[in-house]
Amino acid sequence: MGTQDSDKWIIEAEGVGRCFGHHEALSRIDLQIGRGEIFGILGPDGAGKTTLMQLLAAILDPTAGRCRVLGFDTVRDAAQVTARIGYMSQGFTLYDRLSVDENLAFSARIRSVPDALFQQRRKALLQMAGLESACRREARVLSGGMRKKLSLCTNLIHEPSLLLLDELSLGVDPVSRRDLWRMLRTFRAQGTTIVLTTPYMDEASYCDRLAFLHQGQLLAVDSPDALKERARGQVYEVVTARQEEVQQLTGEYREIVSGQWLADRFRLQLASGKAPSEPLRHKLEALGAFGPAAPDLENTFVQLTAPPTDTGSTPEQTGFESVQVDGTDAITARGISVRFGNFSALKNLSFRVAAGEVIGWLGPNGAGKTTLIRVLCGLQRPSAGEVHIAGVALRSAPMAVRARIGYMSQHFSLYPDLSVIENLVFFAGLYGLSRHKRRDAVHWVKTVVGIEGIDGRQAGDLSGALRQRLALACAIMHRPAVLFLDEPTSGVDPLARRRFWQLIQLLARAGMAVLVSTHYLEEAYYCHRLGLMNNGRLIALGTLGELRSALETPLHTADMETLFMTYMARASADEGAIT
Repeated sequence: MGTQDSDKWIIEAEGVGRCFGHHEALSRIDLQIGRGEIFGILGPDGAGKTTLMQLLAAILDPTAGRCRVLGFDTVRDAAQVTARIGYMSQGFTLYDRLSVDENLAFSARIRSVPDALFQQRRKALLQMAGLESACRREARVLSGGMRKKLSLCTNLIHEPSLLLLDELSLGVDPVSRRDLWRMLRTFRAQGTTIVLTTPYMDEASYCDRLAFLHQGQLLAVDSPDALKERARGQVYEVVTARQEEVQQLTGEYREIVSGQWLADRFRLQLASGKAPSEPLRHKLEALGAFGPAAPDLENTFVQLTAPPTDTGSTPEQTGFESVQVDGTDAITARGISVRFGNFSALKNLSFRVAAGEVIGWLGPNGAGKTTLIRVLCGLQRPSAGEVHIAGVALRSAPMAVRARIGYMSQHFSLYPDLSVIENLVFFAGLYGLSRHKRRDAVHWVKTVVGIEGIDGRQAGDLSGALRQRLALACAIMHRPAVLFLDEPTSGVDPLARRRFWQLIQLLARAGMAVLVSTHYLEEAYYCHRLGLMNNGRLIALGTLGELRSALETPLHTADMETLFMTYMARASADEGAIT
């Protein structure tokens, strides 16, 4: 490679591969990343993203090919590479017992940053990250977003030429994610090259270029807009309340490779080069407003992976039965407040959730979402107010309420050393199902979520998508009236996410109310209504159309991120005015 090429490319990978035993995690990766780029690497769990990042950071050696970073070979000159980069792993290692200032000082010392420069950079980084007021707090008490920002600061204190960030914003709320990206753009403007992995397709659009990884293979490298164009002409949608009928049609036409069941419409993706046949077009037009739709990066992923037709199952195919709900509303909350000493975690929340409704609960970290779910699940007693679940008063009959709810945590509360069937049987017993009902429930739920034939596999050995389905099965086998989902699709690929949401729509269609907390704003389109929380208050509740209509005319078609940030800014301004 000539000197001119080395000046142009910060990273050069030629035929890079990596094996772990007989497993090939990466295969024949050719990649060039330019100076001053923000370069994103996309892919589901197991795609090889972290392995690639560790190769670029000279933590792992390739078993095939070679890689040069900042002009140095990552095998022969590993020490030269590690001294010149910033690398933030998924665990974003911090010293929990050290304060914000002490973590920064330690990172500066091991990077040999002179004290005068450290003081100058410390001030700038803390201000940029909004951590000035937290500089004496221990890292262990920081919120997830603040910890990510501190970890980023520790990796920027020596002002590296290259910053490698592995899933920087996974699990971070949209407000903190905006702050993180503001920091990245500032350093990119100063000449820093940034390579990051992300599970968020909307976030990927902020990158200059993207690489799609799947099963260790590099599928495509291009700008976000150019990648979206690859799927143009293949995506259509039907605006309808009859999504179930559209879904049934998709199984009859082989040109359809993917379906996406949203709250008020159904999106279809056709195979490359295919157009809707006249019979398909005629049937879809009879069900609603049918026409082409703008493709997104998820559509590109579907196109690149060329999956077999997978439109999921229908209630008839699964033997799905309606969930029994006592009363009109699945949830009624009146005047809910929670106080811890002088701190108010929830402030006079009142709302109703109808049977069969999917409602998304959005808000920054610390908004009160988790406290609210704990109240609704009977795990936290409110300081004031009352809650009814499926017609049962939570305060007077907490055990009866718990039999009517299901809960799926963000990290999937499964027993990794138990098999699939052992997990299912254990949770069936936990819900108090008798032996006869337990057998029927396990058979039913395996069919509903699509995990037949894997009874003997250990839960810890399953892919992220299968673990997700198993966790959902464990949460719904007793057919609860209300299902709580906490960040349910974190880290899974777009097809798995779509299949999961189709299951949720089927549950809702059968009468189950579903409350979803998520930081993935695009998932709001799957929900019938959205509840926005900030600082313990419910600041908005309504359909996406209602929330948009409440804004000024220029924002009446705002995307979810713009909508969310606008409401958060208004809430902060209102609280400031009251103060």
